[in-house]
Amino acid sequence: MKMSDVAKLANVSAATVSRVLSQPEKVSKETREKVLDVINKVKYKPHIVARQFRTQETKIILVVVPDITSAFFSKVLRGIEHIALENGYQVILGDTENDIERENSYINLLLQKQVDGMVLLTARLDKNKLEELASEFPLVLACEYVDGLNVPTVSIDNVSSARKATEHLIQLGHSKIAHITGPINIILSRDRLKGYRQAMISNDLEVDPAYIQEGDLSFESSYNETLKLLSLSTPPTAIFVFNDEMAMGTIKAAKDSGLSVPNDLAVVGFDNIKMSTVFEPNITTIDQPKFAIGKKAMELLLHLIKGEPMKKKKFVMKDELIIRESTLIK
Repeated sequence: MKMSDVAKLANVSAATVSRVLSQPEKVSKETREKVLDVINKVKYKPHIVARQFRTQETKIILVVVPDITSAFFSKVLRGIEHIALENGYQVILGDTENDIERENSYINLLLQKQVDGMVLLTARLDKNKLEELASEFPLVLACEYVDGLNVPTVSIDNVSSARKATEHLIQLGHSKIAHITGPINIILSRDRLKGYRQAMISNDLEVDPAYIQEGDLSFESSYNETLKLLSLSTPPTAIFVFNDEMAMGTIKAAKDSGLSVPNDLAVVGFDNIKMSTVFEPNITTIDQPKFAIGKKAMELLLHLIKGEPMKKKKFVMKDELIIRESTLIK
């Protein structure tokens, strides 16, 4: 079944069928319904490659994530796909596994015009390269970001939220507070460490270098770093951890060391993934509006694809401290 066959059955021109498929708002409701009725009856499928040649667009966007197994990114992806599908776009996914070379290879898809635009949920490439790419192609950053980069970006204020998490522990009476970071080459790790430091210093508390340990985003790394912290001559009574999965590793290490959470050790995570509500004890955490971040990122990408002007490029979404059992002594 060809487009010309659909046109003949609907008694319209092939150009009208094409407009119904690509620009339905430019076709009257009556004609649009008549054409769509024929399309549904004969189960017509447009030839994607042919459409790409005609319109110079693929109706496909690429989303690049640092770790597809992360529960956090799955929610962001749902937000992106929600808006994409509403606007006739398909989403393909690239998982870098935190490998910058893979990130480069996915960017080549955009350079070869195999996709109409890209949402990067990881931003570890050189700033100049990202700026050059964004000057030629539709590109949006979400979750991660680059200081001083003039590219549409959606994120939370990681410094402020980390400060909020640390101050919660201080308000509970803790003064010996440790922090397990993510990989320090990631801007999110550096900003959350900055927020932790700010909270400690503003409350006249010592920032002990021994209380700052670097993890690799995994349960296992946080488990091991927590054992190191607990083996210190003066161990911490509270730990702020880079993310919820790592916070689970911290809690497991505490339990295996014979400690009670939160009675002996209070723990705060980050991201508010679903597991943080079912893990024992439930984890106090910083909630990021994951679905909303994804939706906003895709909306911005659509503006770029359509060539629409943007008055604002930096969008900081609201986070929230969720207090649960891992910090509250019964």
